[in-house]
Amino acid sequence: QMFSNNDEAVINKKLPKELLLRIFSFLDVVTLCRCAQVSRAWNVLALDGSNWQRIDLFDFQRDIEGRVVENISKRCGGFLRKLSLRGCLGVGDNALRTFAQNCRNIEVLNLNGCTKITDATCTSLSKFCSKLRHLDLASCTSITNLSLKALSEGCPLLEQLIISWCDQVTKDGIQALVRGCGGLKALSLKGCTQLEDEALKYIGAHCPELVTLNLQTCLQITDEGLITICRGCHKLQSLCASGCSNITDAILTALGQNCPRLRILEVARCSQLTDVGFTTLARNCHELEKMDLEECVQITDSTLIQLSIHCPRLQVLSLSHCELITDDGIRHLGNGACAHDRLEVIELDNCPLITDASLEHLKSCHSLERIELYDCQQITRAGIKRLRTHLPNIKVHAYFAPVTPPPSVGGSRQRFCRCCIIL
Repeated sequence: QMFSNNDEAVINKKLPKELLLRIFSFLDVVTLCRCAQVSRAWNVLALDGSNWQRIDLFDFQRDIEGRVVENISKRCGGFLRKLSLRGCLGVGDNALRTFAQNCRNIEVLNLNGCTKITDATCTSLSKFCSKLRHLDLASCTSITNLSLKALSEGCPLLEQLIISWCDQVTKDGIQALVRGCGGLKALSLKGCTQLEDEALKYIGAHCPELVTLNLQTCLQITDEGLITICRGCHKLQSLCASGCSNITDAILTALGQNCPRLRILEVARCSQLTDVGFTTLARNCHELEKMDLEECVQITDSTLIQLSIHCPRLQVLSLSHCELITDDGIRHLGNGACAHDRLEVIELDNCPLITDASLEHLKSCHSLERIELYDCQQITRAGIKRLRTHLPNIKVHAYFAPVTPPPSVGGSRQRFCRCCIIL
């Protein structure tokens, strides 16, 4: 009887509605919907707008139509603070206009992959949602400079903006954005291939609070633009410039001189970077935690020596395809300040000079969780087995070339070998 469909069930009599409402506030979207079907009283409580302040429809139902968003917005109204529509391909500008009109206190909005939306959505957000702080428009490829201009005019509190793969955006859009949203702390421009150094100059001049910047595959970026970022954004903690193949050691020097709080640096496929630049960086940026140096083909053990001495917080290090790295560099890393309690992941794919000796040097890295060793042809199964005796929970990914199968004899069935073993 406690949970019967009768609106006069004991639980409804014993507990005041305020307390029931408080209990419902801890439930997720799916559970609230189920509770709403129990009784008329619970329907009212479960669908109360105060219970719908944070909604993530990605984990609930991705193929929703626009009318669902409109209904949610009417129910939640001013209560809604956070909404994720990530991957909801059926939601378009009209639904989001209704949403913006009804949910004017929205602070966090994720529209990642909502490919139907256009600049009209950002115009609606600008007009009605002045409290917006975090906005994700990744892969919304119809977004243009007009959206950035609208956000600049109507969303002055914006702190985080993700426009990855919005490849229609140019320096003019960035210029308009930063003039009205100078408080930006995180900006992802990954895959915005039209951006040039001029765009970075605007960011460096107007965004002193910037902490995170992603410029992956912005192929036109050079030292000139990134140096202005370093000089204008001294609070920078995370920089991704992977694939920006034009940059040189001048960037690493600028980071070392201007951004001492740097924690994450991703410069994969930046083949012009050398030991000289990483030496300056390591000696000045002692808070580094994650570094992706994949295909920085010029670096040698010298870089690892500097990191082992000056970067005690290093947790993740990718050296894949850094073909000049040897066991001696890994030895210094294994004896470094980060080794015993910090280092969690090291990637050494396609480092041909690495042998089992490197695994011996890493045995004392008690926090090590994963090591990548694909195409390290001098690594053996025996070496990995010895490493596991010291680090039994470590995940080791390695590749061993197949043994050539013998020719079939006497017409027997042909034998095949497995070409890849993941340990």
